[in-house]
Amino acid sequence: MPDNKSEKKQVMRDGFSNFTPYVLKDGEEYMTADQRQHFKNILLSWKQELMEEVDRTMHHMQEDAANFADPSDRATQEEEFSLELRTRDRERKLIKKIDKTIDAIDKDDYGYCDSCGVDIGIRRLEARPTATLCIDCKTLAEIKERQTGI
Repeated sequence: MPDNKSEKKQVMRDGFSNFTPYVLKDGEEYMTADQRQHFKNILLSWKQELMEEVDRTMHHMQEDAANFADPSDRATQEEEFSLELRTRDRERKLIKKIDKTIDAIDKDDYGYCDSCGVDIGIRRLEARPTATLCIDCKTLAEIKERQTGI
């Protein structure tokens, strides 16, 4: 059985876990109700994993909070807590993004590029369910970002 830290690394590396890829039916249109429900389920599961990690962090910090006499021990603990809090802050922002994406699904405004309007694609959305740009627009945005440093 993996320990808490290896579970956290798995969730952070994969972003989310434990979903079955959507199987397209012959002639199926893009972004049907079944497909939207598939992505909503992925997002809700991902959000649940993140929320559970927040709970584990809170309990860990409460249980492990100690006033060490040795300054090195105290500094090590403070650094560990600081890293955990930064991770939780990134996850908090991700939860907001997940909520925004679920809202888009509920409004039937999901799966299309915000920039050019083309289909983002089922497999890309499974890799990054919160994606708002198709791969071409995302690639261009990253190139521009590198060139301008913005």
